[in-house]
Amino acid sequence: MRIYTRGGDAGETGLFGGMRIGKDHLRVEAYGAVDELNAALGAARAAGLPGDLDPLAEGLQAGLFTLGADLATPPTVRASAERLEADAASRLEPVIDRLEAELAPLRTFILPGGGAGGAALHLARTICRRAERRCVTLSRAEQISEGVIPYLNRLSDLLFVMARAANARAGLPETPWTPPK
Repeated sequence: MRIYTRGGDAGETGLFGGMRIGKDHLRVEAYGAVDELNAALGAARAAGLPGDLDPLAEGLQAGLFTLGADLATPPTVRASAERLEADAASRLEPVIDRLEAELAPLRTFILPGGGAGGAALHLARTICRRAERRCVTLSRAEQISEGVIPYLNRLSDLLFVMARAANARAGLPETPWTPPK
């Protein structure tokens, strides 16, 4: 099977269910940002994540495929559509709490960075926020699954805590933000 189909050469793409829309459509922007987030998590994993953070990131990547499929499926298409579960955000909270328990409490903003894995997770967090913004915009124009925006909001929190945990486990200090005088 060839990777190219030439089906998108006119600037359109197909959604699940057969509908064709422009590649600049809000729905494509939303699932494209989720795809970019998935790739950023792959880069974070390639940079090296300690202990349980790597399999956690891998599981998040698998879940992002479901989220992307959900966003690529118009609400009118029901048959065999992968949809994000409504409680997906709440399932991230115990993981956030567990990782946060390892960390010193924050008293100020920190600069994103640290080691390669931690910095890559910080970057993934910012891409997650972009995906969330794209989904908010889409939700104002079309119906999306109710769990999408809360999930991305909670996922960005998890990625922040994962970045901090990766750096802490590597023995790398956090750099507090100091406002300019």
